[in-house]
Amino acid sequence: MSDPGSIFDEARLEFDRLTTAVWAPAGQSLVFQLGLRPGDAVLDVCCGAGSSALPAAAAVGPSGLVHGVDLADELLEQGRLKASERGLQNVEFVCADATTWEPPSTVPEAGYDALACSYGVFFLPHMDADFTRLAGLVRPGGKVGMTVWRRGALRDFADAFHDAVARHREPEPEPAGSPFDPLERIDTPDALHQWLGELGAHSTEVRELSNIIPATPEFSWDLVLGGNFRRALAPFDDRTVEQIRLDLLQLLTERAIHAVDASTLVGTAVVNGRSAT
Repeated sequence: MSDPGSIFDEARLEFDRLTTAVWAPAGQSLVFQLGLRPGDAVLDVCCGAGSSALPAAAAVGPSGLVHGVDLADELLEQGRLKASERGLQNVEFVCADATTWEPPSTVPEAGYDALACSYGVFFLPHMDADFTRLAGLVRPGGKVGMTVWRRGALRDFADAFHDAVARHREPEPEPAGSPFDPLERIDTPDALHQWLGELGAHSTEVRELSNIIPATPEFSWDLVLGGNFRRALAPFDDRTVEQIRLDLLQLLTERAIHAVDASTLVGTAVVNGRSAT
């Protein structure tokens, strides 16, 4: 099975086309809710092409810094180009494993002022332990924040896509788990609030970002190719993939799915400080 980094590298073009409708609204909302200030040091993990890292860099200004960390180097290169186009010299995009990241010497000894993770926390191999370690890189009184899909988001679209794929393969036994299993633990406001509290954070704030996007043929296929849905197409040749695309569009029409629910939870909290590890 391909790792998330390679999947999103393959998806870079379609991923970028989704930015305006999907990634950017959530990233900007996360930065606003974190309350970043000029001079802050920010760690953005699973940063992709910078949907939250770039607005974070604008928020902290030239006296601040942002480290964007991801395994998908092609997406990171897009982030570097966008930062250059905007004249943002205070953000560095680094291809690294967030689960082992250590702050460089440019970060204050007390730690980062904030940790951001947009649509990425559920991809961490050990979500609770990995996020706790990352939160430990934040100074006492600093903030952590994340965006995750709200329960029910993408559901109708995902069902139609998986039904389209199923037409072209033999039935398979239900898998024991999936990369999105952890998401089911944090995809309601109450669940996300509780999860952050159990990890030792306090002053939690969870807001719902409604985002209903017209399911045009172009957007629908970009949504498939621009993210984790793409994984399901790996066993098929180009001709079959094209037929799956047509089947998906047919199912969306038959089921009167005229819009994609990309609604999101934006959660932030205050942490007690750096861990001893």
